[in-house]
Amino acid sequence: MRRVLRFVGSIALLMASSAASAAISDPTSDFLLTYSGPANTDVDIVSADVAFTGSSFSFSETMNGAIGTTPNALYVWAINRGAGIARPALAPPAIGSTLLWDAVVVMFADGTLRVVTFPAAGPPSISNIVGGTTVSGNSLSGLVAASLLPSTGFAPTAYTFELWSRVRVNPAMDGLTSEVADIAPNAGPIVAAVPEPATWLMMLLGFGLIGNVLRRKSSGVVLPA
Repeated sequence: MRRVLRFVGSIALLMASSAASAAISDPTSDFLLTYSGPANTDVDIVSADVAFTGSSFSFSETMNGAIGTTPNALYVWAINRGAGIARPALAPPAIGSTLLWDAVVVMFADGTLRVVTFPAAGPPSISNIVGGTTVSGNSLSGLVAASLLPSTGFAPTAYTFELWSRVRVNPAMDGLTSEVADIAPNAGPIVAAVPEPATWLMMLLGFGLIGNVLRRKSSGVVLPA
């Protein structure tokens, strides 16, 4: 019986460790009309996903072509942790007026990852993680400790996310609408992941084993050690 309980316990841990996630899909070639940069495939968002493991957030996105084609391209996850305001009104014409965020995670093609949080007052807090972004073909991914994205009112699984690509022409003029190439639909809140088929199978086997043990005990049959 102890072995059965240990088996079921391991299944519970496996299911609990499954990351909760929120997925995004975006049509191809849907560049913003206000975008004035090159309409290259590496700034055309196709899909993205953000997952929460309990101690960190995992970000990944897939573009329509190989990363690195467009110089100065970067990829921004805007995050609302509970105190978001409509920051990207940008320059006229305004875009994204409904986007609320109080932090960003920025991925660069050179492998750098940057986390920026915006307090209610005062300057933003910036953390640069060299090698924090993994580039593979037309995809980027990165892991951010939850401690770098502390709550401002929401539980981590209630955070909302928005991904956009941009081509930075002038770092001193980050507010230009013309630099933003593509904005994907909102993601979040994060939902619990569905267990893999193998996990379901192990769980069902565990429950069946428990049932078998209980039946044998009730019938007086002694199981071998």
